[in-house]
Amino acid sequence: MSKYKAVIGLEMHCELKSNSKVFSSGENSYNETPNSNVSPVDMGFPGILPVVNKKCVHDALMMSMILNCTQPEYMYFDRKNYYYPDLPKGYQISQNTEPVGINGCIQIEVNDKRIPVKIHDIHLEEDAASLDHYYATSCIDYNRAGVPLLELVTEPCLHSADEAVAFLEHMRSVYKYCGISEADTKKGQIRCDVNVSIMDEEATELGTKVEVKNINSFGNVYDAINYEIERQSKLKDAGRYNEVEQETRRFDEESGTTIHMRSKVDALDYKYFVDPNLPKYKITKEWLAEIRKEIPLLALERKDKYISELGLSNYDASVIVKEKEYAEYFEEMVNIGIDAKTASNWLTTQILGEINRENISLKEFYLTPTLIKQITDAQIKGTISSKQAKEIFLKALEEKKEPKTYISSDNAQISDKAELEKIIDEILKNSPSQIEQYKNGKTNLFDYFVGQVMKNTRGKANPVLTKELLNIKLK
Repeated sequence: MSKYKAVIGLEMHCELKSNSKVFSSGENSYNETPNSNVSPVDMGFPGILPVVNKKCVHDALMMSMILNCTQPEYMYFDRKNYYYPDLPKGYQISQNTEPVGINGCIQIEVNDKRIPVKIHDIHLEEDAASLDHYYATSCIDYNRAGVPLLELVTEPCLHSADEAVAFLEHMRSVYKYCGISEADTKKGQIRCDVNVSIMDEEATELGTKVEVKNINSFGNVYDAINYEIERQSKLKDAGRYNEVEQETRRFDEESGTTIHMRSKVDALDYKYFVDPNLPKYKITKEWLAEIRKEIPLLALERKDKYISELGLSNYDASVIVKEKEYAEYFEEMVNIGIDAKTASNWLTTQILGEINRENISLKEFYLTPTLIKQITDAQIKGTISSKQAKEIFLKALEEKKEPKTYISSDNAQISDKAELEKIIDEILKNSPSQIEQYKNGKTNLFDYFVGQVMKNTRGKANPVLTKELLNIKLK
């Protein structure tokens, strides 16, 4: 554990979901076949003219509002000028003059504690192409060129790898809840740059910042931050803190270390200027009001609602809001009349257990909330036991049939008090020695009597009622 205070800032890049790219008609979809989703605009051919995708601007403004940022009066796009093989135009269309959002703040949850994260800005831009490096050559795939990208830049206000990853997970959840992005790290739809420095606890001036570029998973973000904190701390402990230079490094997954790429003494001069082919346009208050109304209830808000209004535990609520499809499935269960705690128990244990085992989504899961209700209704009525409910659940899932198919008089639970009393009386009549031992302090024999009732009824006795009656009769 470092004795120094770590200061962390994040630059999170997330690809947006839209039919076409942000400034061209090229298809915006994940495709493993290189150079199949391209247009002349993406390739930077002479005479090209970009046209902005309104849906991407809409989604960028929505994210700006969620982050409690200030939105600009006019929408500008700038040219960010630099040469790189994956940038065919020689510049990237981005935002510098007036980002889509500035000076924001959002609450996140870290280990059940809420903390604020300050947002420097969020801006809409086009992604660059991707490079695949081989032993003696590199290949360019232009599928990604022009894909709409939101870059979210935090202030240096995070202080641990846990906080950084919690922020990234929270933002991925927001993107998915709003339907703005699939936010799939496996498809490269989320990438992250991490800025790490350390300082003495009592210091007021930030330490030397080290940037770790293009980290493609949250696990790697966690490891990269912890490695950098440890590396910089060791240099400071050895009196060699001047060796922590402002530089750009990369994270190496195999070794779990960061590796020097280039020095970064001064900020690069990208010679920004407003793109003349994309003139500014006014963002009306009416449009902003419409977008604000479309913002759904997000994960933390739903979690608070489930705990305060529906009586769920903090743990169960956290599991349910982790994915939007979980929350929607749960809410549908509650809306059709399943008790909230019953719905939560079924979802967090049986249902999520099955979809994780089968590696499928809830949309692919056969048993809809309506079909689950057939099981829970029968259980509430006492027609079936909890054990039978689970058996019926698995049987219906295996054979793709409605659960009510398996709920009949043949497997009905015995919940008639008079009938159960008759069975219990007969068992007690034939167990005088066990009764005597029980009354002399051998209380574990209570389970013996329950077992005898279950054996006699082939497991159909209502277990709750059975125990109530035995408690009375064994006094």
